[in-house]
Amino acid sequence: MIRYDLTCKNGHAFDSWFASASAYDALERAGQLSCAVCGDARVSKALMAPSVSENAKAPARRLSEPGNPLERAMAELRRKVESSSDYVGDAFAREARAMHEGKTPERAIHGEARLDEARRLIEDGIPVAALPFAPKRRTN
Repeated sequence: MIRYDLTCKNGHAFDSWFASASAYDALERAGQLSCAVCGDARVSKALMAPSVSENAKAPARRLSEPGNPLERAMAELRRKVESSSDYVGDAFAREARAMHEGKTPERAIHGEARLDEARRLIEDGIPVAALPFAPKRRTN
């Protein structure tokens, strides 16, 4: 995993984790990056300095404990989404369309959709929104 400091063209600074440098590059080329604050798709890497602790014996901050207000807000949003909706994985577009067409009962869902699938849902008047975080993968 690699963490990049990012900025959008509106001047918002935020960070995000990626599986690798090439994973970041692929998402950037596909236009799938957006600002965690305003949603602007014009995102670029910011200059970064290495993170060095003054006291090597100091306990490291656990990743599950967000530090700044944006991280805390994102963690709370994730908690609310995951506790109040069903994870449907890559069946998101199919499930959202089936609910919209009345083929299945409506319920809150979250999952993944390819960019072309999300566009078709929006074009067809099916209300969807991109989450500012990747869902945790579930195997159940």
